[in-house]
Amino acid sequence: MMNFENKKLERDTFRKLRDGISLNQRENVEKNVRKYIDSFIKGYKNFGYIAIYWPLKNEVDIRSLKKKFKLALPRCEGKKELLFYPWDEKPLTKDFEGILSPNNSSPLSHLEISMIFVPCLSVDKNLTRLGYGGGYFDKLRRDNAWRNVPCIGLLTSNCVSKVPLTRAEWDIPLSGFITEKEIFV
Repeated sequence: MMNFENKKLERDTFRKLRDGISLNQRENVEKNVRKYIDSFIKGYKNFGYIAIYWPLKNEVDIRSLKKKFKLALPRCEGKKELLFYPWDEKPLTKDFEGILSPNNSSPLSHLEISMIFVPCLSVDKNLTRLGYGGGYFDKLRRDNAWRNVPCIGLLTSNCVSKVPLTRAEWDIPLSGFITEKEIFV
């Protein structure tokens, strides 16, 4: 079976598992995210933006972090380009993929972002992320400057693969992942 077919099968399998998770499980992932951020920022004088995502169906929702931290949201552009913008009070608009995102000012650089949280359909213990197949995060992280920004996957423990996921040559491993049961960073 080819990589494409393997990944499609993995996406179908883990999407079904994710669709069965409870609100309580997703909220407990968020609690662990807060715990991780609180321990992470203790070592920084100038903590920048936390890049998050606008949650789609059944993804872990961490937008409430906005009450306490400076957040950035991604905006997908053509040619698989992903840029992060400050999430301010201006209305959000739909990006190239139809996801709500900021459409303001200048994009943030890797120097202004202290960490990136990404949604995962699955991840394995080698930190290979299974996403939707758009390649936006991998393309961004091909740049070494962006690869140095910690990139942490969020998902529930039932979606952590017990076997290595199919990995394409362009897949860039995450820095870690957080579930309701563990902080693996």
